[in-house]
Amino acid sequence: MAGLVFVLGLVVVGGLLFLGASLLLGRGESQPPAVPGRSPVELPDDRPVVADDVRALRISVAFRGYRMTEVDWLLDQFAQVLDERDARIAELEAEHRRARTVPPDDEDEERDRA
Repeated sequence: MAGLVFVLGLVVVGGLLFLGASLLLGRGESQPPAVPGRSPVELPDDRPVVADDVRALRISVAFRGYRMTEVDWLLDQFAQVLDERDARIAELEAEHRRARTVPPDDEDEERDRA
């Protein structure tokens, strides 16, 4: 009889622990997608993002950690900034290559000889 009470007690305690963990950690549901422009986390629009901007970012803490939608939004913004910066770098490099391969004009050659 004592063994049955012990096993029953283990089952009850295990069930309570499972219930508490599932309430605390969630049930595996996915987060809704991030809504652009709806986050209090801001990056500058009028200039390139610099390291101090990243250091100044503060993401609000929710019950179970950071708000996933804000982190997703922030990562999307970083990706966009990096894409824009990479496109600008590629544009400038192409401009630089064109400037080096264009032969000088006749006027430039005459000026260089003088």
